[in-house]
Amino acid sequence: MAPDPKAEAQRRRQWDALTPPLSEWILDAISTMGFTKMTPVQAAAIPLFMGNKDVVVEAVTGSGKTLAFLIPIVERLLRLDAPIKKNHVGAIIISPTRELATQIHAVLLSLLKFHGPSAALLEPTAKDDVEMPDADSNPTPVYPPSTLKVLPQLLLGGAVTPAQDLSTFLKTSSNILIGTPGRLLELLLSPHVHCPQSSFDALVLDEADRLLDLGFKEDLQKILSRLPKQRRTGLFSASVSEAVDQLVRVGLRNPVRIAVKVKARAVTNGNAGEGKIEDKRTPASLQMSYLIVPPSQKLPATLKLLASLQPQPQKTILYLATCYSVDYFQHVLPEIFKGHTIIPLHGKHPDKVRRKNFTKFVDSVAPSILLTTDVAARGLDIPSVDLVLQLDPPSDPKTFIHRCGRAGRAGRKGLAVTFLTPGREEDYVDFLRVRQTPISPLSAPNVDVSPSDAQAISERIRDVVRTDRAIYEKAQRGFVSWLRAYSKHAASSIFRVNDLQWEELGHAWGLLRLPSMPELKKWDGDRSLGVQMDFAAYAFKDKTREKQRLVELNREEANVSTTASIKHKKGKETAWSQKKEQRDTKELRREKKKAKREHERVSKLSAEELQKEDELKEMISELQDYLSEWPRRPPKQDL
Repeated sequence: MAPDPKAEAQRRRQWDALTPPLSEWILDAISTMGFTKMTPVQAAAIPLFMGNKDVVVEAVTGSGKTLAFLIPIVERLLRLDAPIKKNHVGAIIISPTRELATQIHAVLLSLLKFHGPSAALLEPTAKDDVEMPDADSNPTPVYPPSTLKVLPQLLLGGAVTPAQDLSTFLKTSSNILIGTPGRLLELLLSPHVHCPQSSFDALVLDEADRLLDLGFKEDLQKILSRLPKQRRTGLFSASVSEAVDQLVRVGLRNPVRIAVKVKARAVTNGNAGEGKIEDKRTPASLQMSYLIVPPSQKLPATLKLLASLQPQPQKTILYLATCYSVDYFQHVLPEIFKGHTIIPLHGKHPDKVRRKNFTKFVDSVAPSILLTTDVAARGLDIPSVDLVLQLDPPSDPKTFIHRCGRAGRAGRKGLAVTFLTPGREEDYVDFLRVRQTPISPLSAPNVDVSPSDAQAISERIRDVVRTDRAIYEKAQRGFVSWLRAYSKHAASSIFRVNDLQWEELGHAWGLLRLPSMPELKKWDGDRSLGVQMDFAAYAFKDKTREKQRLVELNREEANVSTTASIKHKKGKETAWSQKKEQRDTKELRREKKKAKREHERVSKLSAEELQKEDELKEMISELQDYLSEWPRRPPKQDL
């Protein structure tokens, strides 16, 4: 009787079916963590990476990539013939963001709690958590004594200095480094840190396509130059295919390509049961939808969506385009989304604030909304995220699936909704379908927003903005930064600044007036947006800033009064003479600057160059004299 293919596939995904087999303590660890069987990416990648293969792994978000490289690294380091020497590095894991590096470090620590020798050194109380057998029934410990240990170190900028990182490395003899490229490079540049061929085993690039972007390439190449060429290298990402043409830069040698995708039936003629099978780059448990609404109705639609979903989302991520947008909306959204905790997070926050806010969202038990940018788009495994909202699609289309993938992780159901403006932006749906990332219209729950609902939300936002001039300034700066991001969208034929509806956008943001921008020069609409506001009396809540504003305001009024008085007394002639005097002053300054530059240039010339300079001046002088004596041409005569 032929074996059942499904049963055989299930058997191969059992942890104890791996070859070579995993250590007993690792099997205990993953069992305690609740992982009953391997995910497809783990079943494919772990045996290869535990061997001597370089791997390029492309798998949907939430598919278990972190354990797919941590387990092989730990197993190999603990199976060495001798312990890694002091100040030598055995493995390096590079992450594009601090949050993702912190998460990888936390997962590794959770794993190492079950390895007695490593746990004893990592934290003194960790060994108490390791379950030991009854001494009477079995005198042999579950974890036999070993001189081999895994000691990870997290390297992040901002929290500690590079000198403190080096001090920690020397004191603890860390052998696995996890961090962002910049801080990793600073440590590796130290002569006290060694990555010799004899001890260095593996390099992992998590979210590899992001690491290979221009922003990280220089640091990455410097790191690679300090590592031995004979090593194992693993690239892991949800969209690593975008960077395959650059893999040669990171020194992979005939890598094994592992692509784990989800099969989904494409809908044709409106029937879900018809159509062809397509590859999806997102989990099957994740529903990706879109809503087409005018800009002013995006926030009211979000409010109705949160109220209509059952069960109510406990954790929601709301993506905005820029850091300045987050800085503004964090002040006005609490007035709209009452009952939800608004937690801001973006790349310009100090490291301490980023970690505090991220931890606050992860640990939150009340309904919370993480208001963030693409800094929280990749790799982060935030538990229990039910809903992802994108007020605007990301400028880089590669980031789209990473944003959506924060929900629907590890088989949990999730919903991701993207807002599009009626018109040309609707073409983004076909754009994503071509990129094998199909999205469908949001059919349930029904979200119906009226113009009066949108107007009410705009007025509630403006009521908050009126309370503090500082919020108004954040609104102006946030809107300008959003426009800059919109103008740089990769799909520039779809997202066009010329198609924007300025008045509609102003109401969507709750602006008191549109900021002065080059894009509005030819727009003849009402920049005040119909809002009556006395900006001279519009005050800051902060008393120090308000006092400074009043001083500047009084100075400006005094200058205006003085200028008007002079014009009144001396008339237009005085005004003209003042302009002439200003022109003469500017001309004199220009001459002085020109003479200064000439003096600096001449002072740098050598003796030979000075002689040539004098000869050239003499020739020019002779030519000018000759031309001044040249007789004028006689007038042309009629023939």
